[in-house]
Amino acid sequence: MPEATHFLQDIYRQPTELRRAIARFTGPDGAVLSQAADLVRTSPNVFLTGIGASWNAALGAGALFSRRGHSVFTVEAAELLYFTAIPRGSVVIAISRTGRSIEIVQLMAKIRESGASLIGITNCADSPLAKQAAVAIIIPAPLDYAISVNTYSTLAAAVAALATFDANDFQDSCASFLGALNAVEKSLPKWGEQLAASSWLAPKSTCYFLARGPSLATCCEARLLWEESVKSPATAMNTSGFRHGPQEIVVSGMRFCIWIDPSIMRVQDLAVADDLKKLGASVMLIGQKLAGNSEHLTLEIPEVHPNWQFVLDVLPIQLAAERLAGLSGVDCDTFRVCSYIVEDEHGLLGKKGTS
Repeated sequence: MPEATHFLQDIYRQPTELRRAIARFTGPDGAVLSQAADLVRTSPNVFLTGIGASWNAALGAGALFSRRGHSVFTVEAAELLYFTAIPRGSVVIAISRTGRSIEIVQLMAKIRESGASLIGITNCADSPLAKQAAVAIIIPAPLDYAISVNTYSTLAAAVAALATFDANDFQDSCASFLGALNAVEKSLPKWGEQLAASSWLAPKSTCYFLARGPSLATCCEARLLWEESVKSPATAMNTSGFRHGPQEIVVSGMRFCIWIDPSIMRVQDLAVADDLKKLGASVMLIGQKLAGNSEHLTLEIPEVHPNWQFVLDVLPIQLAAERLAGLSGVDCDTFRVCSYIVEDEHGLLGKKGTS
């Protein structure tokens, strides 16, 4: 039995770290969330931003804000820094695991000069983002060994909590999430067994990831996981968008993973999965209540409030990425080119041409 990768160890500690995060949101950090929610509620313009995995978390929260009728602008940090005017009186919610990424650090100066307020969501209390934010939401989960795992899911949970903090069912939804985390711990080994027994994971296969709503965050994070851990290209997009032309690329042997919403466009997306199979593709489904879809590899997540599904439905695809890296003979715990923290903007290898 080979020794577990650091990536796999980080995946398995997520339920513990997420419980700690929820305990903070419903306990000592409740006042901080309330202060941040007040800023968001009273601002004429709210920008939600991040870069890398943190940007993917922002996409999930943006969908939650929109679902509640609270419009926010989701703009990736570099685009917000260089190509977007920030009106005076705006609020910028910046998400960053270390709070030190070059775009986030430079963006803070622009936010100050624009007369906007900054809400920082980070895992590092000693970071520039935490120290300079008007309101800092800090989730002190230990940093992952390499690939963002716990730092992704805890930040996703934090921004989901902010997006839904004013909802009447916030406390009940948190309780639902905690109950689901107990079930996730039991599901992790089962998902691993399903992946091991399936032929869906195939080295050098072409992979497309499709999702809607908050789970589009997971879909994009899956693409990043493939690129960072498997060192293999992948594509992520909205399920509806895929139906408007890109389906022309489908050939036998392609791999598709589709995240299924608990209620919205569920029947239609299951039909997409069935049609992909008829076209020769291999399909994996991730979502709630998927029993009966035996024609596909189905990794069923526990029942959970819709606000929290995108925080949980990333775990099965993390396991898939870790396993495919092993099948591909790739070291998922090592970055060949990428820096752990990108702290300059020169090329890929830094100013001196080395990683």
